[in-house]
Amino acid sequence: MKFLGNVIATVIGIFVFIMLFFFGVILIGAIFGGDDAVSVKSDSVIELNLKDIKNDYAGKYKDPWVTVFSEQKGIGISDVINAIEAAKTDDKIKGISILNDESSLGLAQYKDLRNALESFKKSGKFVWAYANTYSQKEYYLNSVANTVYLNPAGDLDFKGLSSEVMFFKDFQDKSGIHMEVIRHGKYKSAVEPFLENKMSDANREQVTALLNSIWATVSADISKSRNIPLPRLNEIANGLLARTPELAKANGLVDIIAYEDVYHNAIKKQLKVTGDDDYNKISIEDYTQNNVTTALTNTATDEIAIIYAQGEIESGEGDVNVIGEGSMRRALQEARKNDDVKAIVLRIDSPGGSALTSDLIWREIEITKKVKPVVVSMGNYAASGGYYIACNANKIFAESNTITGSIGVFGILPNFSPLANKLGINTEQVKTHENSANYSPFVPVDEKFKAFTLEGVEHIYKTFVTHVAEGRKMTFAQVDAIAQGRVWSGSEALKIGLVDKIGGLNDAITEAAKMAKIKTYSTQNYPEYEKTFGDILSKMPFAKSKEAFIKEEIGEENYLMIEQIKKLQKQKGVQAMMPFGINIK
Repeated sequence: MKFLGNVIATVIGIFVFIMLFFFGVILIGAIFGGDDAVSVKSDSVIELNLKDIKNDYAGKYKDPWVTVFSEQKGIGISDVINAIEAAKTDDKIKGISILNDESSLGLAQYKDLRNALESFKKSGKFVWAYANTYSQKEYYLNSVANTVYLNPAGDLDFKGLSSEVMFFKDFQDKSGIHMEVIRHGKYKSAVEPFLENKMSDANREQVTALLNSIWATVSADISKSRNIPLPRLNEIANGLLARTPELAKANGLVDIIAYEDVYHNAIKKQLKVTGDDDYNKISIEDYTQNNVTTALTNTATDEIAIIYAQGEIESGEGDVNVIGEGSMRRALQEARKNDDVKAIVLRIDSPGGSALTSDLIWREIEITKKVKPVVVSMGNYAASGGYYIACNANKIFAESNTITGSIGVFGILPNFSPLANKLGINTEQVKTHENSANYSPFVPVDEKFKAFTLEGVEHIYKTFVTHVAEGRKMTFAQVDAIAQGRVWSGSEALKIGLVDKIGGLNDAITEAAKMAKIKTYSTQNYPEYEKTFGDILSKMPFAKSKEAFIKEEIGEENYLMIEQIKKLQKQKGVQAMMPFGINIK
């Protein structure tokens, strides 16, 4: 046994040594070789494929180990847009090729990117697009191109927008797992799937209005780029008149049906490249990284701080995918106390989350705006808790297809007492006072406890509405009438006073500079996350094998259903959360 123990100890020691050596080599390589800019050749074309870029902000970490092993690329969509702006005046760049773009970006991010590409085209340089297939969201971006190609065996999805919501009432009855729901707001339908087997009229009303508003933006942009009247676009969507390459071309949605080699040969001809020589290409990641690392240093002493709040709102430090009070409050404090920072832009892309954390961030903004202007720029979402942290800014910008509002709160109490009864499990409580026992998921919910919880929900709702009323200079009744948990598009929110202007991040930065009365300035990105190597190591690929295995075994849809149930079970405290997960197709 001693011999076996020595062997095992030796094997473990060798394994640990190899792992440390491996990680050490990667870290040294990242530290000493990570700043090399990619050379941009003359007559180059940027290949735009955003598959690996997911967020506005890629994040900064104090611990270099975290930076090395983070899943995020070193650039965000805001960096890409800045790079496209720089490419307008870069003599080495002749055009942009949107090539088989398959990204997970949202429609508001695509809107911002589309605007950048429109501006790029005005410089006299070309934007071309090619794809084997176009999803509807991908086509929205690609339609901005001067010339749109489609593979002869491909297809184009153009049929209007839809959204679906799963309901779990029968599942609860059959499984014995019951969700006790306490809410305020007739539109607060995040919890509706646990109460009903079908969509309520109020929920259907808001989803329909939201989809129609977003479609109005999407179709208007496509109409302008493709020179197709809006009524005709709607006819094409209704009749699925772009379902084959031939139909898509006949109805003006694409220009040329060809294979990818023909597309590249056409670009060669455009650039006057002859013979067998290929034309010069550079990926958008490399060009953006080149722009970040080689751009001329801005000598302006005045700064505008851009603080990115992206992901769900949770307690704790937060990271590039989660808004936490730790990093957010620290970022606001640092920007507030930095004399060089003259104004702050808060970029929000969040469906909401913890009401308490939202309030803590709201309070930090309230303190900050007394010292410096705070302008909000809304991305894909700034709903519920996302709107909570936006409502007291000096000015609020949103894209027309941003999803915002959802001013309402709810609480969920998972209860397993029906399941316990089915399994023959009985739970008894002993207590010294009438209300001394904490909530137990294995005991039926006491009506008095439910009443106390509802009281807390109502208190937070009133606080939320009061904050909005004060921030937007409205009465409580005016806010309450448009609250109740209802979601609005950015264009709708403008009409009812929840936002001030329609525009992207750069518009918000320009407004912040104007409010601070500065003309020349640089920008500084926040926050810097205080994550340890242990935090990031837990997210390495080998730690995700279980998730991948489950997806493979039960399928993507079933996995998503289980994840939704797990997410709602994990939510603690009152939530200021968007009413439902919107997957627009």
